[in-house]
Amino acid sequence: MIDADRTPWNDVAAHLATGDGLAILPFGALEQHGPHLPLGTDTMTATEVARRLAERLDAVLLPAIAYGDTWNNAGYPGTVSLSPTTVTAIAVDLGRSLVASGARGLVIVNGDWGNRMPLYAATRILTAEAQIAAITLDYPGMAEAANAVRHSAEAAPGLNHAEEVETSIMLAIDAATVHPDRYVSVYPAFPSDFGTRPMQLHPFSPSGVFGDPASATAEKGEAILAATVEASLAVLADFIASLP
Repeated sequence: MIDADRTPWNDVAAHLATGDGLAILPFGALEQHGPHLPLGTDTMTATEVARRLAERLDAVLLPAIAYGDTWNNAGYPGTVSLSPTTVTAIAVDLGRSLVASGARGLVIVNGDWGNRMPLYAATRILTAEAQIAAITLDYPGMAEAANAVRHSAEAAPGLNHAEEVETSIMLAIDAATVHPDRYVSVYPAFPSDFGTRPMQLHPFSPSGVFGDPASATAEKGEAILAATVEASLAVLADFIASLP
């Protein structure tokens, strides 16, 4: 693996030329995660998964994009959001630029739900242009791994935000960023159409927590991260094999 942010250009060029030509981009967000987790939780998680993938695949690890489409959390101070079109444009521009560096494949590790559709649009554009192969990973295997270790109930199906799962992951990545003395448990009453149309989240939870972080542990977080990496590798097998 080569960390592009800490490596001279000629070494990166040589690495792309002699290996699979694979670059991995963590795409995160600056978004509230309750009173006990950092705003950079999504970026730190995406970076950790991307780093582990780069190590396993001997790829070039790109610096993370620390902002994303986080409109649904815009009601919480500290959250800084990009428009969907900007997220798409950033990913497309980086993919096009990587071609000149000799990259043949781009793997985007998405760290935030709001980025899903914009990043899918970006990989579609790059695929249509046929200059670089591109794929976006939305943490394959993470939901299954989380359900296998969690003790608390979900606030809503598929909603893991500043609760046991995300807190466990952050305890595994950097426990110093977690404030257990600030844990709160919040299970809001959501409308019947929650999850089917755009909604901002601050009216449902003043703290920004959705669930209960009290049973979080670093061991659970490590299990979730490890399973996500293995599932990601399985998804990427044919993608990598098809690189020119």
